This record gives sequence, C-alpha cells and structure tokens, in this order.
Amino acid sequence: AMGIDRQRIVDNFYPAGSEVASHFTPCAIPNGCVGDAWYEFDATAAKAKLAEAGFPDGFKTKLYYRDVVRGYLPNVSTVAQDIQAQLKENLNIDAEIVVMESGAFIDASGTGSLDGLYLLGWGADYPHITNFLDYHFGAANPQFGNQSETYTDLLVQGAQIGIPADAESIYVEANNAIREFVPMIPVAHGGSATAYRADVTNQQASPLTNEYFAVSDPGGRDVFVWMQNAEPISMFCADESDGESLRACEQVTEALYSYVVNGTDTVPALAESCTPNDDLTVWTCALRQGVTFSDGSAFDAADVVATFNMGLNIASPTHKGNTGTFFYYDYLWGLMKKPGG
Repeated sequence: AMGIDRQRIVDNFYPAGSEVASHFTPCAIPNGCVGDAWYEFDATAAKAKLAEAGFPDGFKTKLYYRDVVRGYLPNVSTVAQDIQAQLKENLNIDAEIVVMESGAFIDASGTGSLDGLYLLGWGADYPHITNFLDYHFGAANPQFGNQSETYTDLLVQGAQIGIPADAESIYVEANNAIREFVPMIPVAHGGSATAYRADVTNQQASPLTNEYFAVSDPGGRDVFVWMQNAEPISMFCADESDGESLRACEQVTEALYSYVVNGTDTVPALAESCTPNDDLTVWTCALRQGVTFSDGSAFDAADVVATFNMGLNIASPTHKGNTGTFFYYDYLWGLMKKPGG
C-alpha cells in the first residue's frame, strides 16, 4: 500500500484531469471520500512492513492485465511495466507480467482465480457508493478472496440507509476498514473525453458511459459511427460487466427506469412510476401502456418477471450467458441458488 508511487504513475501515464485516488470511490460520489485518505508513498516504511510480515527479501508473484484501453487505465502496458519496476526497486518483489484475453481476464478476476496481482478499474453504473464498495468488497464477491466481516457488515448496514448523510458515519468506518485490510490499492481516478464531428447534434458524454444514440443526429447521415475502446465481449449483457459491452446493449434494450441524457437524474422508462413501502423493501411499479416488442407482441408485467427470472434463477433455461457468472444480478440482488449450492 505504501510501496507504489501512485503520483508518479498519474503524472506519467494519465491524461490531464486525472488524479491520485485518495479512496476507492471518487469524491464526486456522496460518502466516497469520507474516512482517512490512502497511505502516502514511503518505500522505506513499506519495506519494513514487508519484513515484519516475514518477507525481508521480497517474493515472486504475477501481475495480470488485459491489453485494452479504458478511461480508468489508458496505458495499461506501460503502467504494468512501471509497477513491475517499482515493486522490484522498492520492495524486491519480482512480478512476472501476464497478458490475458479481455473476456477471460474479466471472468478470472471476477471469480478470484488469479494467483497474484492484477490491474483493473471501474466506472460508475449509478451514482451511489454501493456501486463501488458493495460490488467489489461485499461478502458475496470472491474477487479479492475471503472478504473481512469488518467491512462487509458495515456495507450491509450502509446500503439499507436511503439518505446519504445519515450513512456517513458507517462509510467512514467502512472506508477505514478497507484501508486497513488493503484488498487492493487505489491508484487513480482517470480523466477522459468524448469527441464528435462538429455537425452531430445532441452530443453526449455520459458520466455513466450509457450514451443513448437514438437521440443524437449524425449530421443528417444515415449511419452513425461510434468508436470505443473495444468490441463488446458479447451481446447478452445480463452476463457481462464490461462497459464496452453494456453500452452496445443499452442501444437495443430498455429498463424500468433510465437516466437523463448526459446526467445522473433518474427518469421513468418502461415504468411510469415505481413507489416503495416505508422501509424500501418492496417496490410497486406501474408499467407504460402500449409498448410493443419488434415482433408486435405487447409488453406487460410477465416480461418483467421473465427478465428477473432469467438473471436471478440459475435453474431457468434462459439463465445462459457468456460465462454464467451474472455478476450484476448476483451483487445487486443475489442469485437464487439450489439448497447447498
């Protein structure tokens, strides 16, 4: 945690607008930066801690990454080489760099099966701290091995509080506990930009990377060309977690609620409204009328149930995706597993 010069990495390999991460969650997210900031770079102290842990001469490990460009990691190969050099110079740790195919890397990192260190990042799906902390550090996520109850229990408590200010003290404890156990090292919050031809109207740079191209006009042309960091891993996005895949699916699928273009305010989509009970455990949604699928069939409540059954019920014949992991369904709601499964 103290043995990597994160400022050097940001200064040398990240674009303007990027910053060293003081916490795992960006400070723009409520409660993201409450609690103590991450450790400052101190190679001498880091080497002493390593010796206390029984590794006075360092050790050997692996450093995995996928060779793709993302806003959170725009120069992955050079960052990997710099971290490899810093680990050797500062801590005498020999890290062998291993490059993996993108889909296989996402699956292996998400299931916690990589035997070493790896480079990965995150972009917000929705503007709440649970999207950062619960996904990565929740008890059900094997990404970092066995998670500590010291922070997993706090995350459960925080997620049940609807008003961010009321949950601040819990997230102070949770952020501090994650800092203490060091399941990862937050390096940077990367800056990025989106460019369009000048004649495109209603240009978008979504903070959630969910641009909705149907509302943009490509200068009157019949074809709108969008270049992104990579091709989608698959088009069955219920079983994907990579943003480059999700953006493609969002052009042809709709949810009960959506976000305003270029913003984070929620607006009804396939639902006209969704209202909760007093303790926010049951939500009742009124669906839009007159919505049809491309084959002309009508959209109704059975389709909503079928969608959740596909994602949550591992016994469903439609619960068949690219990897079968269904990361988002599992962390948001928990998969329905067989007894003992």
